[in-house]
Amino acid sequence: MRWFKHGGLTALYERLSGSTPDPERMAYRVEDIRVAMLDMLGEQGEHSHPQVARRIRYAGDSLALWYARADLMAALAGLHGEQLARTRMVSLSVLFEGTLPKGMASRPSSLSRF
Repeated sequence: MRWFKHGGLTALYERLSGSTPDPERMAYRVEDIRVAMLDMLGEQGEHSHPQVARRIRYAGDSLALWYARADLMAALAGLHGEQLARTRMVSLSVLFEGTLPKGMASRPSSLSRF
């Protein structure tokens, strides 16, 4: 079980999905996502929610950033209201396309139509 040691869950998901993205390109994409998430949080959000900013700043890969979205959503809802936070989360989800295993991407929901 050597493949567990080198990349953890990310390596496992990549092996199961059958995709191996270019590491250099993925590093740039992850950094773009990180910057977008920190911009959404803003300076006021970083001061009032330092643990969220820290989690985003030190996330190792796109999967860790994907799981940090819930904390970001809660912080944004507290700062700006839930409606604006949901709108920003939709625009953020687009950035993750192609960086996550196939089963991890968010799917359209019929609940957003109401």
